[in-house]
Amino acid sequence: MIWNNWSEFFSMGGYGLYVWGSYLVSFACIAGEIWLILNRRRTLQKYLGLRDESTIREKK
Repeated sequence: MIWNNWSEFFSMGGYGLYVWGSYLVSFACIAGEIWLILNRRRTLQKYLGLRDESTIREKK
């Protein structure tokens, strides 16, 4: 497809809302998944850090 201007490009022949909406939803899902993974990692590191400190105290 060849577009004559940016307006035609963004309208995508009448399907622009669907196309750009799909990109937006996909981006939001990927960004949300990355955020959840980082949050789980932080939580796990905190849990394991607290767990390691408690085992060190028990050994002393």
